[in-house]
Amino acid sequence: MLDNVDPFIGTAATDLPRAHGLAATWWWPKPQVGNTHPGATSPFGMVSACAYSGAYPTGYGRYAKNTEGVPEEMFERTQASGFTHFQQSGTGAIRKYYNYVRVTPMVQPLDDLGQSWALHDERAEPGYYAANLDTGVRSEITVGEKVAVHRYTFPDHHSARVVLDLSCGGLAIDLGRTVPLRAQVESMGHGCAQGTVVMEGVPLSVYIEADTPGWRQMLWYDRRLIPGGTRLDFDSIRHTTLRPFGLLFMGSARAGQTIEVRMGFSLRGCEQAKENLRRECGTAEPAFEKVRSGTRARWGDHIGRVKVEGGTPARRTVMATALYHSLIKPCVADDESPFWPNSGPYAFDICTMWDIYKTQIPLLQAIAPDRAMDLLESLIRVCEEEGNFPIGYRMARGADRFFRQASALAHTAIADAHALGRNGIDWGWALVHMADDLRRMYGEDFFEHGLVHPITHTLDLAYAHHCTAKLARALNDRRLADDLERRSHQWVNAFEPTTGLLRDSEFYEGGKWNYSFRLLHDMAARIELSGGDKGFIDQLDRFFGYGAEPVKQPGVGPQPAEMALGYALNRFEGLNNEPDMEAPWAYHYAGRPDRTAEIVHSTLTWQFGTGPGGLPGNDDSGGLSSWYVWASLGLFPVAGQNLFLVNAPAFERATMRVGDEEFIIETSGHRETPIGVDGLDHDPPAQYVQSATLNGKPLHAGHLAATDVHRGGRLHLKLGPEPSTWAHGIRPPSHSFTLSKPPANT
Repeated sequence: MLDNVDPFIGTAATDLPRAHGLAATWWWPKPQVGNTHPGATSPFGMVSACAYSGAYPTGYGRYAKNTEGVPEEMFERTQASGFTHFQQSGTGAIRKYYNYVRVTPMVQPLDDLGQSWALHDERAEPGYYAANLDTGVRSEITVGEKVAVHRYTFPDHHSARVVLDLSCGGLAIDLGRTVPLRAQVESMGHGCAQGTVVMEGVPLSVYIEADTPGWRQMLWYDRRLIPGGTRLDFDSIRHTTLRPFGLLFMGSARAGQTIEVRMGFSLRGCEQAKENLRRECGTAEPAFEKVRSGTRARWGDHIGRVKVEGGTPARRTVMATALYHSLIKPCVADDESPFWPNSGPYAFDICTMWDIYKTQIPLLQAIAPDRAMDLLESLIRVCEEEGNFPIGYRMARGADRFFRQASALAHTAIADAHALGRNGIDWGWALVHMADDLRRMYGEDFFEHGLVHPITHTLDLAYAHHCTAKLARALNDRRLADDLERRSHQWVNAFEPTTGLLRDSEFYEGGKWNYSFRLLHDMAARIELSGGDKGFIDQLDRFFGYGAEPVKQPGVGPQPAEMALGYALNRFEGLNNEPDMEAPWAYHYAGRPDRTAEIVHSTLTWQFGTGPGGLPGNDDSGGLSSWYVWASLGLFPVAGQNLFLVNAPAFERATMRVGDEEFIIETSGHRETPIGVDGLDHDPPAQYVQSATLNGKPLHAGHLAATDVHRGGRLHLKLGPEPSTWAHGIRPPSHSFTLSKPPANT
């Protein structure tokens, strides 16, 4: 599927065909833009590179900062002032936006540095990005895991130059700029240079080699050359004292002359940056094609771990691109932590856990288990160093700025990894940190009162107690397990008994309906709060818009009154945002997987498409794209419960490589349906599971243990155009509280 990937999907404002049926009743409160970028990336690699305009939030494109509705344009055209490194992928307002070390090919004077030029003939594929600047320079970039290689083809000019600006960081929006605290740049002659900039307490080092025969190499400060200078040092930089600084290579260029600039990066000094450059680029020159082909091979391996058969060309493009977006973040840099000196993975750009823990981390556990375990090892180390498991983490000490969103989410991923029998983690040591983390931040109030506002933190903490109790019980710490399990059932305190919905509270990016249908560890008791199956299904039907009229989505700069009316609908957000992304599968617990099929089918049909406007909302580091991958496969992971829910897939046949095994999802009776079909007055018929077998044996339940999937096998689903009674009577497991019994001899 590698050739089906389109990195431009999600880079522009949402532009999907007008939805019909259920999807037309869903309301989108959050930004209608994917916030992805088309730059060069490597799977989970430390480095990315893309054209830089300063726009929100990746540095690429032309949009201003927005938190709801259609984004306003910051620029009238797609433009760039150069090419930067370390971009976000699909996030929103995270306050720190990287985009370090800007490289600008120029045929203008240095005084014009910072000017933007229009981009033409943009091209992108996994690991490669290219565009023409208005100045006539063809720009190509590729990256490895810790390196970036730029290749510029110049027009005929007597004074061409490649300028590196080490002062650059962040975006050209209010509060979006990042200023280095300290810096040093050293010109080492013969096309070599190195430098370190300290951003938010993190020393980012770069070692640079440039193939510029006959060109001069000079340092510059405040857009003025420093003839004969070999080193710049800045011991203390403030916003008021910052002036641009860096180095450049300059000389005459003949038409078609190519200049290659190679950069190795490290968070542990220039010498390690040089070693990283040598490891990936070698000593032969040039290195562009070598790095490009190596990264393409890595992408081919990772994306090839999921294969699908059937599907329209558009559906295959969306699927391949969703898989690609799911594997960009988090960044995992081996032996690169600036905070602990020993070896081991350093995972950063985890923005944010509340977007990725339900869908993306389970996907990594399935198809990239080594990197999933690296992530967990790194999170445990962050907890050791900083005192808590982060909800999101950036390349900066004390970088968890996301605690308002949620609480104690790493616990779900750790519990799942242990249940799968993963190695490489000291589970006893992990348990110590998990238990301690439950008392921090909002956890203190939960411990004392069993109730926390914002109320969603009550659900988070109760669930994390359950996940931690599972690990404690597996490690034979019965006393701790009993205490945690008892507290885990305080989730009930979050609900209003008379309505079966969450209590009134503050809600982050949603309302109480969006959060009321989360998949808890005791869904049987949760359903009883709503009056049993019928009451629960009636509430879900209302939430998903059965029988409702189509709604109007917010436009550019929606007014508060318009947004208040939208929130008052108490409606599913249609994957425009993540808080209710697991809600369609709540029907499984009430014996109505056919309803799940209708909602997921409608979502896959209307809410995702091809082209730059093909995403319904922020991709959020791959959390949204991972949802699409799972939904297309007909599986949904219940994070923290070692469980998959089963639904009709979007493809006739799919194969997922899990470790050394393969899990195959095959169908009979599958009907091919296009995506985004405009002009229909209702959804295409949903496909419903009529019966199922697992490894040739009848499967009467609509769920599987995650271990069944991870050990490999064959799931066969017989599909039909009408609902059936399949899986109505066998519900996914619920975990009610019971004290563990002491051993018989005590």
